[in-house]
Amino acid sequence: MKSIKTKYLPATNTSGARIKATAGGMSVTVPYDHSKSDVHVHFEAVKGLVEKHGLDWDVSRMVYGGTEGGYVFCFPQSIIEA
Repeated sequence: MKSIKTKYLPATNTSGARIKATAGGMSVTVPYDHSKSDVHVHFEAVKGLVEKHGLDWDVSRMVYGGTEGGYVFCFPQSIIEA
């Protein structure tokens, strides 16, 4: 299953707040856009990861869930039938 984990990184003396997205050893860090809602800021990091690494993942229908420091985004085709 493909999944992308995002994490909030607070501002430091040299950098503003940002979001880091990771998947399978790949990563990207994007600035925190305060004009967007929290989940949309994290989703921007997901799109940044896909773009940076030239992945052919269609992120338009991803599902997500919250974690302690961010979110995990995955694809709806990874469903368990009950």
